Amino acid sequence: MSKLEQHSIRVFAPATVANVACGFDSLGFAINMPGDIVEMSLHEHSGVRIRDITGDNGRLPREAENNTAGVSVLALLEHIGSQQGLEIVLHKRMPLGSGLGSSAASSVAALYAANLLLGEPLEKAELLPFAMKAEERACGSPHADNVAPGLLGGFVLIRSYDPLDVIQVDYPENLYCTILHPHIELRTEDSRRILRKHIKLKDAVIQWSNLAGLIAGLAKSDYDLISRSLNDIIFEPVRSLLIPGFDRVKASAIASGALGCSISGSGPSVFALSTTEVKAGEVGDAMQNSFAELQLDSDIFVSPVNSIGPRVLAPDEDPTPNRMYQQ
Repeated sequence: MSKLEQHSIRVFAPATVANVACGFDSLGFAINMPGDIVEMSLHEHSGVRIRDITGDNGRLPREAENNTAGVSVLALLEHIGSQQGLEIVLHKRMPLGSGLGSSAASSVAALYAANLLLGEPLEKAELLPFAMKAEERACGSPHADNVAPGLLGGFVLIRSYDPLDVIQVDYPENLYCTILHPHIELRTEDSRRILRKHIKLKDAVIQWSNLAGLIAGLAKSDYDLISRSLNDIIFEPVRSLLIPGFDRVKASAIASGALGCSISGSGPSVFALSTTEVKAGEVGDAMQNSFAELQLDSDIFVSPVNSIGPRVLAPDEDPTPNRMYQQ
């Protein structure tokens, strides 16, 4: 179907891991699952209307100006000067407050869908500022380390926010991510509130050296360097206090052969990186068993790094389960 003939579309946008240990607000990568689905159609009336949301138990706002999917699309329409009406059905397939970029997945899926329906007035990378506006509405900060990898795929470094400078980072093809998602919720605002306001210079030097080492290790496929650099000495020690059994889970991941393990975004999800899918599965079993010793439930996802970001779905295609269940 040509662009001009297309009146509706279904788009999937993936979950993301932000911060990646030492890269607070500056590094993130996309994974294959979970993610959100947006169904969007052209409407005869101007503006953006959210017709329905599923999977959120009624918790998300239905007003477009208050919902991340709506906020991002409204910003796009204003930017290009379009009065085209758009109608959205959002299928939330990610838990809220998971640390996996739930708000980002919604806005990225909606933006990608809208841009296609409008005839692609912008390149994919040019959509990023509108997704950042949605992040600001969701958590008070226009950070890009979820929306950038969610939109562009792969590993993405935000070198600067003013002016915005986003760089896609090379990484090994056989790099696998294990996600443990505890059945608890953490709001990004709460997780940010407890962070230290002042950092010792020696700690800052260690942190930015680790980030440089991680970028170099990814680009060179140097797994030992990746492993040595996946170390957050500033934010993880504080945020981990909000995640029951974090130290136990991290130790089990490392003991099982993971390259490294840390908090995904603001938590409570925990991620680990491995060099094979089999190893990533073994790491996931160890992490989940360790968490279960505290009599707490969790979900496990094993995924390669998602290199494409959002994608168009066939009418009956469903790439993600209704709820987060393992693998």
